[in-house]
Amino acid sequence: MLQHNIEACAQVPDMKEIILIGFYQPNDELNCFISSAQQELKIPIRYLQEFAALGTGGGIYHFRDQILSGGPAAFFLMNADVCSEFPLQEMLRFHRQHGKNHCGVLLGTTANRTQSLNYGCIVENHETNEVLHFVEKPSTFVSDIINCGIYLFTQDIFGHIGTVFQRNQQERIQEELTNGKQMPEVIRLEQDIFTTLAGQKKLFVYKTQHFWSQIKSAGSAIYASRLYLKQYHQAHPERLATNQDGTPKIIGDVYIHPTANIHPSAVLGPNVSIGKGVTIGGGVRVRESIVLHGAVLQDHCCVLNSIVGWDSTVGKWARVEGTPSDPNPNDPYAKIDSETLFRDGGLTPSITILGCSVNIPSEVIIRNSIVLPHKDLNRSFQNQIIL
Repeated sequence: MLQHNIEACAQVPDMKEIILIGFYQPNDELNCFISSAQQELKIPIRYLQEFAALGTGGGIYHFRDQILSGGPAAFFLMNADVCSEFPLQEMLRFHRQHGKNHCGVLLGTTANRTQSLNYGCIVENHETNEVLHFVEKPSTFVSDIINCGIYLFTQDIFGHIGTVFQRNQQERIQEELTNGKQMPEVIRLEQDIFTTLAGQKKLFVYKTQHFWSQIKSAGSAIYASRLYLKQYHQAHPERLATNQDGTPKIIGDVYIHPTANIHPSAVLGPNVSIGKGVTIGGGVRVRESIVLHGAVLQDHCCVLNSIVGWDSTVGKWARVEGTPSDPNPNDPYAKIDSETLFRDGGLTPSITILGCSVNIPSEVIIRNSIVLPHKDLNRSFQNQIIL
């Protein structure tokens, strides 16, 4: 997901630097990813670690000096749990068309009336595109324009966040003196900033007709992969596999890492992504799935609507299958639902996920299940979490 976000940022003219902000401890994998992305995209990238989870507004305010270093005219802020075509250049042109007196542009898209309640809802002035009202996850219908979690801000946004920060500090001190409780230093852009700025000619919304989806559940990862593969088909067809003599049969959009070793009799697609160093044997069928690096799919196994984790093995004639959780295809504004893990006392049917270094024996069926890492299974499972 970060690769797509960073690649979109690097394509914006005059982009000076990309900053990743989070409260996770950096590790070798992240450092290696940042290093390789810098070399590929020729743009500085660095990771800044929060001392605690500060919220979206709190995170950028904490690192405001680093963000404002060099005096940028504006900066993009993107949540990492969304997939999109990221129309950043269009947002930049829209921002410039609306002058210099506002402090931000929100990317919005259209959802159906029911699903809009699960997102931040934006009421706009249809003539000026000004944000008149903003409500985060309302209890009743407010607007079918929802917040995509992708923003373009000017430096003025930090003044408004600073006002909230000072107010919160006073409340924290009062709470500690009164009750001895320490309040978290969280500032949420949606609830604490946007609701206040709406209607003050400070925020505008740019509505996109391109694809957008949240990544809040395991099933949404397969859906996001499909959207990106479709985008590759249009914008980067050279990244997709094609049917050639001596290569596996390709159906639809399929990405295969150059280091993968795939038997010519395998059939892949549609919507399949094969990672680095994957080995796929003869007669294997893979559809609507992600196979991560180092995995081995042995002869004649079948993988449908699943994610196969790093260095996992699926045995001969085994079947690994999940249930897709796609949006309603008959509703052009439908979004993917973030299903809860359990429903009606049982595991919600969804894609099957194999954690890293999982071993699936030959001739078994794993359906609608989640297998935690480093498990050696010895029989079939259905609708279970295997610890």
